[in-house]
Amino acid sequence: MTDLPGENRQPFALCMAMRDKGRTADGSGAVGVHQPLADLAGRQHGVVSMRQLEALGYSRDAASRAARTGRLHRLHRGVYAVGHRSLTWQSRCLAAVLASGPGALASHGSAAWLWGLFRTRPGTIHVTVPTRRHAKASISVHYARLADDDRAVCEAIPLTSVARTLLDLAAILSPVRLDRAIERSEELRLFDLRSVEALIDRAGSHPGRGRLRRAIAIYRDEPAFTRSRLEQRFLDLVKRAGLPAPSMNFWEGKFELDAYWRSERFVVELDVYETHGSRASFESDRVRQEELKLMGIEMIRVTGPRLDREPGAVAQRIGALLEQRRGQLQGLKTDGPMGGVP
Repeated sequence: MTDLPGENRQPFALCMAMRDKGRTADGSGAVGVHQPLADLAGRQHGVVSMRQLEALGYSRDAASRAARTGRLHRLHRGVYAVGHRSLTWQSRCLAAVLASGPGALASHGSAAWLWGLFRTRPGTIHVTVPTRRHAKASISVHYARLADDDRAVCEAIPLTSVARTLLDLAAILSPVRLDRAIERSEELRLFDLRSVEALIDRAGSHPGRGRLRRAIAIYRDEPAFTRSRLEQRFLDLVKRAGLPAPSMNFWEGKFELDAYWRSERFVVELDVYETHGSRASFESDRVRQEELKLMGIEMIRVTGPRLDREPGAVAQRIGALLEQRRGQLQGLKTDGPMGGVP
């Protein structure tokens, strides 16, 4: 068995020292006995497990001696930092995973941060393990048997896939924060709708299943949301909410308006993906909205998936906006165009 080299140094300095010990006096670069450990520590944010040390030929006695002399620093039972105490958050995540045994993965908020879905680092490290084990201080442990598709590696750290991370987040985040995490995954080009839907289908009784299904509805192509059907469902919602009925497909100047309250000069555009999904449509929609505003008409957009997902919230928002418009228009009538100046 091999004894461990080095002394107490600053972060990763010991790894470089190990490499240096592997070189001959003439600089030919002959491989030294400790270079495999140096390479491993370099790949793993300076963190190694006892299992890995044994695989490299180091005994438990050698690890104990190195820990007593400051060449290794114990982080958890059987997990060490090599030659330094200044750990990155990635180091702590990997140490928690290694300490949690075979099959463990960083998960929940920890995985979200590693994937880049959170902009701020969570305070607690979360790990998912396949079998129940003793709880560990400073680690939040979850239990689940995950499919291979739910596993990934990021920055040399085993962690839950993006889809599984979103499912776990759905169980603990507010709808607003979950939507932001999904949007962030799309911005980073990590979001795969098929993978998320496949996971939802096999998620069983996971508490995040229904919430995630509702949250991703906006990302689906919904051929069932034809314009006529969507308009009828919208009118039914307005009627049930006790709101005044709008004029449907009303022409105002050169624009055909989906749902128009003429007295309030207020429009709801009912968006269907197939007619608003291209870049050209995106640009023309913005120009249309600007021109309507110049005509004194306010407009909001409601998508078919949103109407399906939160009809009550849509109706409440429209009612509040109609009331707001009445107040604005009444103020203009009272004050006149010069704000009450004679």
